[in-house]
Amino acid sequence: MEELIFLTACLLFGYGVVSKKASTWPVSGPMIFAAAGLLASPLGLDLFELELDSEVVTLVAEITLIVILFCDASTLNLSALKKEYSIPARLLGIGLPLTMAFGAVAAYFMFPGQGIWLAAILAFILSPTDAALGQAVVTNEAVPQKIRDSIGVESGLNDGIALPAIMACMAAVATAGESLDVSYWVTFALKQVLYGPIAGAGIGFVGGWIIQFADEKGWADPIFERLGSIALAIICYSMAEMLGGNGFIAAFFGGLFLGARAPKIRERMQEFGEAEAQQLSLLVFIIFGIAMVPVAVEMWTWKALAYAILSLTVIRIVPVFLSLIGTGMDFSTKLFIGWFGPRGIASVLYLLIFIEQLGHKEYLELLSVIVLTVLLSIVLHGVSATPLANLYSRKHGNS
Repeated sequence: MEELIFLTACLLFGYGVVSKKASTWPVSGPMIFAAAGLLASPLGLDLFELELDSEVVTLVAEITLIVILFCDASTLNLSALKKEYSIPARLLGIGLPLTMAFGAVAAYFMFPGQGIWLAAILAFILSPTDAALGQAVVTNEAVPQKIRDSIGVESGLNDGIALPAIMACMAAVATAGESLDVSYWVTFALKQVLYGPIAGAGIGFVGGWIIQFADEKGWADPIFERLGSIALAIICYSMAEMLGGNGFIAAFFGGLFLGARAPKIRERMQEFGEAEAQQLSLLVFIIFGIAMVPVAVEMWTWKALAYAILSLTVIRIVPVFLSLIGTGMDFSTKLFIGWFGPRGIASVLYLLIFIEQLGHKEYLELLSVIVLTVLLSIVLHGVSATPLANLYSRKHGNS
């Protein structure tokens, strides 16, 4: 593990030195770090070998997603979002279920040996979009604020919404041949989507207010105000999980309803949180290249590639178009939102949870398709983010 930490630190230092210049390159940070992981893996120089079921790997992925969700939500314009809530509501309430359904049907017919529950798991794990891979678009001020906020809210909430369905399907696989307790899973899902937002919003508001109050009284050192973003994100997650809610949704709502309103305090918290989130996300992409790709590559087939491409295009874009009917959006806007639904850390995390619960040796085909889809997304969305955002902004302007 020490060698991996050393490699990550060297890469972070090197990438940081040229990071401003790198923002103009046709490659993204996740692409570089995933490639570095792949080069260091048994498929490359064979410097490292990580076990997929390692608790450390899962923990790093969990913390990364928690921090990213909290920090990304804290940058959203809540007042503007209240006026434009219909777009993310449509994407989450109509687009996400359709994406999950289309993906499950396609997986069932393309991989008939997997059965309905595994086909559903494959589709559901690949349904959430990635707040980290979407950052290049969400933070690009050339893109209209309304579109950026909609994409940010969608990526912040869809992973938490998808988790109960993933867990229910995993239970069905684990108890094959037994009847599934529908009432239990309905109750579980309701707790996840109700307790998470309540816990997160409450903790984020009160915690942020306390930090601002302490700053005004001269009690708090600015350094610890910066640390507050990480602490609050983890508190939101942990409290929601203890209550039976969804911790990832809680982390997002904690950032969205952050009670600190003073610009200087929010800036301190956001800058530190974003830096830590960036560092952790790049570590996840190194681990992805080292641990996940080598296991999956032997199972890659033309059928797996076809599903991966469908998942990133038709299975994602068609539901977005259907969900945005009646909004008055033009074709290019719907296509822009539909395309920027990258798959990344959320899918990696849920696959790790699946492996932790059920193992991976019996499910290599499923694993290989998910890994291939994420890898394609890292490359395709990384290459296209800046040029397509600039192209879209030239047509629509920052309005």
